[in-house]
Amino acid sequence: MLRTLLITNDLKIIDDTPLSRTTDSDIKWFWVDFEAPSEEEADLLRTHFHFHPLAIEDCFQFLQRPKLDHYEGYDFLVLQSLNPNTLTPEEIDLFVGPNFLVTFHLSSSPETEFIRHELGLKTTTLAQGPRYLVYLLTDKIVDDYFPSMYKIEDKLNQMDSSSERSNFIEVLYNTRDELLTLRRTVVPMRELLYILLNTEQLLISREERLHFKDIDDHLLKLNEMIESNREITADMRDSYISLNTNRMNTIMKTLTIVASIFIPLTFIVGIYGMNFDYMPELSWRWGYFASLGIMGGIAVGMLMGFWIKGWFK
Repeated sequence: MLRTLLITNDLKIIDDTPLSRTTDSDIKWFWVDFEAPSEEEADLLRTHFHFHPLAIEDCFQFLQRPKLDHYEGYDFLVLQSLNPNTLTPEEIDLFVGPNFLVTFHLSSSPETEFIRHELGLKTTTLAQGPRYLVYLLTDKIVDDYFPSMYKIEDKLNQMDSSSERSNFIEVLYNTRDELLTLRRTVVPMRELLYILLNTEQLLISREERLHFKDIDDHLLKLNEMIESNREITADMRDSYISLNTNRMNTIMKTLTIVASIFIPLTFIVGIYGMNFDYMPELSWRWGYFASLGIMGGIAVGMLMGFWIKGWFK
């Protein structure tokens, strides 16, 4: 799908018009959005706009790392939005010139739809040109990272307060995977914002720098939240392992006590289980009861010894 948005010199919007109108004298700047384009539509990047082959190639090599490339007459940016359901990144490519913005994405993009709707509501936005639109789009993409981050935090809070432990470790490791996936998107975007703010080839005004600095602050906050929650998951994992280890030690101590008590008793039973003819105790009337008494005394004595040593604490 190909969508064209023209902004006239008197800041009026002309929606969904042929590309040939982009060169009209009354057009201040324009925005062309390629959404899941057909091969014929995608070829317009080469035949109509004459973009560099390397930049066009990057549009079709999924998934490119966020980056900024400078070409003669325009800049090429790769941004990554976030699918809120799968937390997988989705690429949005931007060609930014003095009087045009071309966006390219192989799937639908809620961010571009939102900005497209917002353009018709704010005349001041139309006056600031395509570079300000890049800021709005980048800001929207980064803002949409936060709901996924808050969702993960809510999950961790529920895990921390829940008494259910049957699948605790599985959910915990899935949460750590989600944080790692989110981190793989946030960190490269931070690097891109650093380049935008510090490159000398991209001449941006003081006001534009403030706008992009605000996005960088949001990414910094996200990165800190990710690292903080990764530390929390690590602490929860260590606590879970410690509790399980302590529980296992308690079980092993109980088994050791039981085994220690029955070792001498088994020894006595083993002796009198031997089939020899001359065993004096076998012919004694009270031998059976005496052996039971001795074994009971040994068991009680060992239990008292263990108690004194503090094995039951």
